[in-house]
Amino acid sequence: MLEKISQIWKIKDLRNKIVFVLAILVVFRLVAYIPVPGVDVTALRRFFESNQLLGLMNVFSGGTMQNFSVVMLGVGPYITASIIFQLLAMIVPSLEEMTKEGEAGQRRINQYTRLLSVPLAFLQSYAMIMLLRQTGQGIITDLSLVRLITSMITITAGTVFLMWLGELISEKGIGNGISILIFAGIISSLPQRLQQMAVTFDSSQLVQVILYVAIAVVTIVGVVFVTEAQRNIPVVYAKQVRGNKVFGGSNTHLPLRVNMAGVIPIIFAISIILFPPMVAQFFLRVKTAWISHLAQGTIQLFNNSIFYAALYFLLVVAFTYFYTAVIFHPQKIAENLQKQGGFIPGVRPGKTTAEYLQYIMNRILLASSVFLGAIAVLPLIVKSMTGSQSMVIGGTSLLIVVAVVIEIVKQVESQLTMREYEQY
Repeated sequence: MLEKISQIWKIKDLRNKIVFVLAILVVFRLVAYIPVPGVDVTALRRFFESNQLLGLMNVFSGGTMQNFSVVMLGVGPYITASIIFQLLAMIVPSLEEMTKEGEAGQRRINQYTRLLSVPLAFLQSYAMIMLLRQTGQGIITDLSLVRLITSMITITAGTVFLMWLGELISEKGIGNGISILIFAGIISSLPQRLQQMAVTFDSSQLVQVILYVAIAVVTIVGVVFVTEAQRNIPVVYAKQVRGNKVFGGSNTHLPLRVNMAGVIPIIFAISIILFPPMVAQFFLRVKTAWISHLAQGTIQLFNNSIFYAALYFLLVVAFTYFYTAVIFHPQKIAENLQKQGGFIPGVRPGKTTAEYLQYIMNRILLASSVFLGAIAVLPLIVKSMTGSQSMVIGGTSLLIVVAVVIEIVKQVESQLTMREYEQY
């Protein structure tokens, strides 16, 4: 590892790229502590600490919601817009054709995603401000019309600013900029949590700390294993004679990743599971008694750990199958294999091959979906076992962190390999 780091540092171009990315992350963290005017930050932090669901959103934003900073929404609106366009590409023919145009089509879709992110950020900022106002805890100290519009424009501009920072990072070829910003937001909360554990530590908590470390190590190993795991389907290409030359006749494999959906199912599940209690927050103080009681009951139901964990797990499993069905098309793979003269040994080309690939993927998805679901509810399981509030870093956050680190390592290694070839 030290040899790799030394090699990276000696390459000026690669060193400058890494330093630039680190500088961008410093800017991101500095902006995360610039609050929107007219908010009692102390009361806001107390509210987030007492609300489990909003606390989960705060973790993904890197603490920007708890500070009510100008970038409080993080890159959430951009991710939502990306998911919307991925789903629309399935049903809108023009978007589907765009996805087949390669890099040019992807650039157009990215542009549409950026444009959609702006109104989404504007709406989400309004919803968050109204939600905090409904709490009655004096979080919003001034909500005149001018202050409301100014705050919404400021928060929306903060999201656009983070999108720009993410694109600057992506241009350096070190990794996906949006993923790295989310990674930085999650990691930024780690020192504070470790400090809190150190301050409140006593000898009676030694078993809990050892348990945390053991669970963290096992989780990291499991995440790396599942993230990198793939099922190789053997593929044989028939020989083709063109003139005096013979093409094909090779044996290769078709890789099917175990965790093909990544962390998208967890993001989907979080969005769904946060929606009912967030809507219920708006109706807590209405004058109609039955609506107020229904809202209170909804919030209490989702604060129940058993119900929350079970629903969270089932949603992650369901969305893993759903999202994989969106991005994995066995019919197209079977058609491409048939056009190129390839076939799976023992399986007839065409429809039978597509059915075989779908069968294999369904078996892989069972393990993948259960793993993602277990990772998602891991903090709740640890809490019930130890009685402590939470882990230093949750299972979902750990999954994102490990996936981003693996991607960064691969990108850096590819750049090192490319420069080794350039020397010869």
